[in-house]
Amino acid sequence: MLNEQKVIIFQLKDEEYAVPVQEVKSIERMQHITRIPRTVPFVKGVINLRGVVTPIIDLRSRFDIEETDYTDSTRIIIVSVGTIEAGLIVDSANDVIDLEADSIEPPPEVVGGVDAEYIQGVAKIEKRLLILLNLTKVLNPEKLTVLQPLESGK
Repeated sequence: MLNEQKVIIFQLKDEEYAVPVQEVKSIERMQHITRIPRTVPFVKGVINLRGVVTPIIDLRSRFDIEETDYTDSTRIIIVSVGTIEAGLIVDSANDVIDLEADSIEPPPEVVGGVDAEYIQGVAKIEKRLLILLNLTKVLNPEKLTVLQPLESGK
């Protein structure tokens, strides 16, 4: 069992991405986002999620993929890495699967326009290619001034 990793698969444009289940707190429907002035363009604002103010990042914008209107299948994946919690806007959240460790290869230089620094690896499952995101890099606090670490004690 040690060489398996449970991941949540989601869609951005025509590509499938995956993040480890243990870094995902919840998957929410799209909701009203309160804009915050003077943040980087891919930070869409914040939402109040069960009493916690959570910053929201549009992954299409973060990865320089052309933005599109939100639809009924658009989701916000609430992720937590270290002390940072944020919501990621994705086109849809598709699946939870177990990935075999030996199906994961190191990332190529660029995948679907996404910089290699954001990618942990690429998994081949039958005819599908999954891009495994490195959430620590995606949520890099130096680039996300609105992302403040959670106060200790929460």
